[in-house]
Amino acid sequence: MSDTPFGFGLPPEEPDDGDEGKKKDQQSGGGQGPANPFGFGFPGAGGPGADNPLAAMFGSMNPNDLGAAFQQLGQMLSYEGGPVNWDMAKQIARQTVSQGAPDGSKDSSVGPAERSGVEEAVRLSDLWLDDATSLPSGAGSAVAWSRAEWVEATLPVWKELVDPVAERVGAAMGDVLPEEMQAMAGPLIGMMRSMGGAMFGTQIGQAVGVLAGEVFGSTDIGLPLGPAGRAALLPVNIEAFGKDLGVPKEEVRLYLALREAAHQRLFAHVPWLRSHLFGAVEGYARGIKVDTAKLEDVVGQLDPSNPEQLQDALQQGMFQPEDTPAQKAALARLETALALVEGWVDAVVHAAAKPRLSSADALRETLRRRRASGGPAEQTFATLIGLELRPRRLRDASRLWASLTDARGVDGRDALWAHPDMLPTASDLDDPDGFVHREHMDFSELDKMLGEAAGGSAEKPNLTKDEDRKDDDKGDSAE
Repeated sequence: MSDTPFGFGLPPEEPDDGDEGKKKDQQSGGGQGPANPFGFGFPGAGGPGADNPLAAMFGSMNPNDLGAAFQQLGQMLSYEGGPVNWDMAKQIARQTVSQGAPDGSKDSSVGPAERSGVEEAVRLSDLWLDDATSLPSGAGSAVAWSRAEWVEATLPVWKELVDPVAERVGAAMGDVLPEEMQAMAGPLIGMMRSMGGAMFGTQIGQAVGVLAGEVFGSTDIGLPLGPAGRAALLPVNIEAFGKDLGVPKEEVRLYLALREAAHQRLFAHVPWLRSHLFGAVEGYARGIKVDTAKLEDVVGQLDPSNPEQLQDALQQGMFQPEDTPAQKAALARLETALALVEGWVDAVVHAAAKPRLSSADALRETLRRRRASGGPAEQTFATLIGLELRPRRLRDASRLWASLTDARGVDGRDALWAHPDMLPTASDLDDPDGFVHREHMDFSELDKMLGEAAGGSAEKPNLTKDEDRKDDDKGDSAE
């Protein structure tokens, strides 16, 4: 679980010019303070170090910008859509992308040569994967995206992921008042929900914008973020990732294309998998509870002239996942399923790349360590739904799939994706060899039953032979 109770906050970023940059940032109101469950600040609230994500939208304030800033603030507070202001999220994500990644690389349009290189890498990857898995190709097309194009293409799926959680919290913000008071407090409730939509939109936009500077394709977090059947790679991020590895650029691109193409096969040909993963997110959202006593106290004492009071209360963490068997089961289900997806991709890609790429082992370990270091993909996912995909689960799952390949072959291994009840559980990841052995015995029993059924149907030709012999006997006696 993430240490942040529910927050959509991101780690503070170091300014380019060190301590001087920090001072300037604090003076301009753009400094980031302690972790904030909603990560939402008010202009001028809190002094130096106050958390003010609005700076991501308004930039460094000056008198000439003040009118436009308040106009945007008015539009934000007048928002009447769903639980997340997705227009704001998109705007902030695009602005975050335009500022460049933490490594200093800037977004750029994809040229014809890069587009052709991605298409060729995905085509070759699919040929190699044919030997490593029984699942056929799942990529009907291959595309090369800029970071801005990745934001545009993935926002619909982020909406599907985040809205259930935000809806639950947004509803709680309006339910804390007694019914007899809700009619009188209508404007206040509406303002709180508008602010909630802005809070979520701001933080999601920042998170997605940062993530766009790090991902290699549409499946880096183990979920299908892009359109179905479309393998996607980001050439600018692949180049930034590979420049210090000492590995030929073509090999880096091929290895990452193998991972993208393998994910596409799995999500295309395991029809229940996507709904299984997203259903676990919804199950988690249903378990979100609100400390109503704390929220009622804040609303009852809310001073309109002191808006930072609400922010201070939110920082104390009102929104917590319930500590119930159902909530724990939802998280365990999602964590295990993601580990199985990532472990299968890891094992299949290694089998396809090992005989063909001299750098396969090094690239595999580099990507594993990148995940273990808690990169932006894991941090963002943990921030959005409170879940961290532990690297130990990935390695255990990969070892389990490799053992299954040795024991049953590629077809037997991939057959486990036929139904969710056939997959290993979290406890099975702790003992991969035990799962392989136990399941092997179960499948032997199933094979025995199938063999007996086949034997029963095979008796028909024997009966026919007996009947032929009877007919021959009749013929002999007739003679």
